[in-house]
Amino acid sequence: MFKKILIANRGEIALRIQRACRELGVRAVMVYSEADRDAKYVRLAEEAVCIGPAASNLSYLNMPAIISAAEVTDAEAIHPGYGFLSENADFAERVEKSGFQFIGPTPESIRIMGDKVSAKQAMIRAGVPCVPGSEGELPDDPALVRKIAKSVGYPVIIKAAGGGGGRGMRVVHTEAALINAVAMTKAEAGAAFGNPAVYMEKFLQNPRHIEIQILADTFKNAVYLGERDCSMQRRHQKILEEAPAPGINRKLIERIGERCVSACKKMGYRGAGTFEFLYEAGEFYFIEMNTRVQVEHPVTEMITGVDIVKTQIMVAAGEKLPFTQRQITISGHAIECRINAEDPFKFTPSPGRITTWHAPGGPGVRVDSHIYSNYFVPPYYDSMIGKLIVHGDTREQALARMRTALLETAVEGISTNIPLHRELMVDSKFMAGGTNIHYLEHWLEQHKR
Repeated sequence: MFKKILIANRGEIALRIQRACRELGVRAVMVYSEADRDAKYVRLAEEAVCIGPAASNLSYLNMPAIISAAEVTDAEAIHPGYGFLSENADFAERVEKSGFQFIGPTPESIRIMGDKVSAKQAMIRAGVPCVPGSEGELPDDPALVRKIAKSVGYPVIIKAAGGGGGRGMRVVHTEAALINAVAMTKAEAGAAFGNPAVYMEKFLQNPRHIEIQILADTFKNAVYLGERDCSMQRRHQKILEEAPAPGINRKLIERIGERCVSACKKMGYRGAGTFEFLYEAGEFYFIEMNTRVQVEHPVTEMITGVDIVKTQIMVAAGEKLPFTQRQITISGHAIECRINAEDPFKFTPSPGRITTWHAPGGPGVRVDSHIYSNYFVPPYYDSMIGKLIVHGDTREQALARMRTALLETAVEGISTNIPLHRELMVDSKFMAGGTNIHYLEHWLEQHKR
């Protein structure tokens, strides 16, 4: 096991990794920007290094600063968390060339799965079902592009090969709009991701967003930890998640989980990863793989009892997975609400000083948050200030616990999206389970404030 790990992130995930290190008896070095000087995890740190001013490109995205911080503190490994540099293959490569262990997959795995075209080709080879579409990058010949779209069938969606986070995609309903849409997406992709390549997929009308969590070690052992339903989304950004996914046959989950495990073994994947699928009419279609720990990992931890972050660290240190697939059991139901510093219905950011913070409690309630009373939420980063997670023996009990926990939660001084979550927890369609990825946006249209 490592003696010292540098945590190259901020917010709740930095605190989450810090806690995992403490449980493992590993010293954690926290890096921070000038805007995060008063963060809880920095105050609690055994060692902390300022890596630059508030702007992300000068701090949390500053590779030389992070590697220098690891050097001066004698860290042995770097945990990237999620976001920022967590899926940057160049960073992973620089970390390892500098003599540190990157707590995540190999740079090669990140590159393959980071490019949506190569990721899809890898999944097809591994027998993982994919959305019908182009076999690779779209050609420059407009006639060939029209031919591909005709064989796939309208509507189609044009996606950036290097895209992510809901950006770099455009839905096309008619042949007349196709070539212009491809050109516009290519231009946007080149500007946003430095890669103008785009590909085409069939646009599914009413799918759910289901993902499979996997863990793999360097000895070709891999397991899947069930699934999560992440269909409650606004502009492709997840609002809340739950596990297991309501109303999906367990045999179907087992079959797709085994294929994900097989794919990991074939590509020599290591660490934590998530296969994301669209699910419609009883079929799963692979869309992308996230080669890092996810924001929503706690719901999987709650139903399996597996500590995903600790396991990431153990695997990176060269240890074998401490369990087999047969030892993974699913127990009860878990729901996670992302708590954001924003207007609950207009979604405008609400940075500022938190004058009151009261966290909920009780059986099956977990709060992952770095905030405290008098904490100042900086305006420079993602608006998420914490996650509220509950577990129950049944989905109905989990819903009841979440309603109670949301009522108990008090955040004053800034606006949060807690009122939105309170309304969703009593929405009849959500309570019934199985809403699709468009449901929340339709719901928000009908409940305009």
